[in-house]
Amino acid sequence: MPAAFTTNPIALGELLKECHNGTIQLPDFQRSWVWDEDRIKSLIASVSRAFPIGAVMTLQVGGEVEFKPRPIEGAPTPERDASALVLDGQQRLTSLYQVAYRGHVVETVTAKKKRVQRWFYIDMQKALDLETDRESAVVGLPEDRKLKSDFNRKVDLDVSTRELEFENLMFPVSELFRAEDWLDEFNDYLFERDDRQALKEVQRRFRKEIIANFMSYQVPVIALAKDTSKEAVCIVFEKVNTGGKPLDAFELITAMYAADGHELRKDWYGDGSQPGREQRLAQAYRAPGASKGILAGVGNTDFLQAVALLDSVERREAARAAGAAGSDLPQVTATRAAILGLPLTAYKRYQERVEVAFLTVARFLHTQRIFRVYDLPYQSQLVPLAVMFAILGDEWEPQATRAKIEQWYWNGVFGELYGSTTETRIARDAVEVPAWVRGGPVPTTVTDATFRADRLLTMRMRLSAAYKGVNALLMGAGARDFRTGQQFGDAVFFDENVDIHHVFPQKWCEDHGIARSVYDSIINKTPLSARTNRIIGGVAPSSYLSRLESGGVDTPGVASSVLDAHLESHLIDPDLLRADDFAAFMAARQRALISLIEHKTGRAVYQGEASEEGVDVESIGEEEAEAA
Repeated sequence: MPAAFTTNPIALGELLKECHNGTIQLPDFQRSWVWDEDRIKSLIASVSRAFPIGAVMTLQVGGEVEFKPRPIEGAPTPERDASALVLDGQQRLTSLYQVAYRGHVVETVTAKKKRVQRWFYIDMQKALDLETDRESAVVGLPEDRKLKSDFNRKVDLDVSTRELEFENLMFPVSELFRAEDWLDEFNDYLFERDDRQALKEVQRRFRKEIIANFMSYQVPVIALAKDTSKEAVCIVFEKVNTGGKPLDAFELITAMYAADGHELRKDWYGDGSQPGREQRLAQAYRAPGASKGILAGVGNTDFLQAVALLDSVERREAARAAGAAGSDLPQVTATRAAILGLPLTAYKRYQERVEVAFLTVARFLHTQRIFRVYDLPYQSQLVPLAVMFAILGDEWEPQATRAKIEQWYWNGVFGELYGSTTETRIARDAVEVPAWVRGGPVPTTVTDATFRADRLLTMRMRLSAAYKGVNALLMGAGARDFRTGQQFGDAVFFDENVDIHHVFPQKWCEDHGIARSVYDSIINKTPLSARTNRIIGGVAPSSYLSRLESGGVDTPGVASSVLDAHLESHLIDPDLLRADDFAAFMAARQRALISLIEHKTGRAVYQGEASEEGVDVESIGEEEAEAA
């Protein structure tokens, strides 16, 4: 196949001219931002020495990918249509255009992050001194072209007139592509100088060694052909654009929809007067005491993926209803290509329905005792869940249907099936689960899921989805706080600052020679309020249980039988805990947790030994990961 791009060196002056007249423009997703003063100086210095500054990537207009164009920052309103759009190299081109071609003061940022106006000059003598660093020869001056010190009371350099530029041998970078006019005036100025021969030599060398480098400078331009696909543009841009605004699927779709007059960014971020979808989702079902809700992690590409997936499901069903079958049915897909191919009409048709479906996701997660993004096993599992709810509508509410959705959800969590490339699984689940609740076969995610009993021993941190899952299952099964006896609904969860804590305290375990890799297992952890955990401290379970029974000044005691019931709600054997029998406690609780997982997944936990490649991530750098 022929290459989808060409590489051509183009003269810098020609590139800047095309930026000025609008032949080269920017796609609208390229947001404006300002390069700092030091980077601009470094850029000028590099070109002055004919050093490479990197390639520019452009996309020929008129193909499948249609962007709303806008001029290079500072360029006049174009009188012609763009022939190419800059995908990579925007800031280098913009900076060079503004400092060397536009002829106006440049807005930039100092090292102290102060927004300032600057004219850039090259100190001719320093630039010709081989012992002087070239960047030090590039000077940025305020808008009045006067460099001051001593709190602006002393003028160290004044080039506010052409004659002062000549006198100080300071060449304005803004005159680079009109350099001959400046040099002619400089020659006239030299007639009045006694040292004109020496200065003429400076001028001659500066023209030959510095200005000539700008005039002959060639910029490598990678030009993508107009028939480059949307997905290729997105992937290529992600790979090459490391310094600017990343182009993800949302940015690309935003730019394409803008060409049809739709402001997708406003839909997501709002417009200042009205909240956008991002804020509505983040605040939805926000529990008392929480700053954000469980949907705060849903990103704009997640939302678009759900819309695109629903669109592909609906198109497939429409084709089936029209008599299509087999390979004639449209594919259900959740790939990037599906997102990039989402028509504006389909987005408008399904956006509200998908938003309502995500709100249903939040309700569902709350019923599963998952209240924070921090405790969410898999963010990626929310997309197919939202599409399922969008397809099912009110059908999801009967208990029998909810039970199947819960079974699918927990099989995905404990089967740890959503932790890697998930596009195929997302698409498959979006079709199979609704079909299952309507009487179809069991979904692949349920039949694929396996969970090993010994996996409980290796789950030690929130890096594991199943670790988070065990904590949620305990709360959902009715676990009560040891001290208060309260179940962990959303209000209690946040009011009491509930989190996962050790049953046999860390200090006690270390004092008794129990390895961290053993006592940090989820088997030895359970949800507790912060205050209860402080009372537990680092003593033996028998000791802290006595404390809880005795109570304190502002904490009423708990009867032994009541406390035992609280412990049993956590699947803890009270007798083993009171006996400080760590080994027996771990074995008994592991069995109890296995039974709980089997109940929620509807599948037997694998009890045999299994050898798997590699080492559990949680055993590497545990303290650092937990602290993070």
